[in-house]
Amino acid sequence: MSGSSDAARRKSRGKRAGMIYPIALEAVQRLDALFEIERGINGKATEERLTVRQELGAPLMTDLHAWLTAQLAKLSRSHDLAKAINYMLRRWDAFTRFLGDGRICITNNAAERALRCVPLGRKAWLASSQR
Repeated sequence: MSGSSDAARRKSRGKRAGMIYPIALEAVQRLDALFEIERGINGKATEERLTVRQELGAPLMTDLHAWLTAQLAKLSRSHDLAKAINYMLRRWDAFTRFLGDGRICITNNAAERALRCVPLGRKAWLASSQR
């Protein structure tokens, strides 16, 4: 998770880590429940993943949306958490697309790993071509 690595970098440089807000902590816990479901269906057939997602994941996402909306109403518009919640709510359809398709992974980690070799390869190629 990039947030924890950012905090670790700040700590190693002697900078204070940011405050952990109770709302953010609860949001992470709610998302972790969703990831727990995904860990349980990892490697299963597409149809089974879709069924489990619709039965177990969709209600969690409905609750999360309502909870985020309620939390947003309590925060100042300029608060960092309000900005993060608005970001997520504006992209809700994309964020929940995995609930309607058992082929879609909940994260884009595999795609990011696949793309990582492209810049590394390009950098190595450029370095070798300048010799």
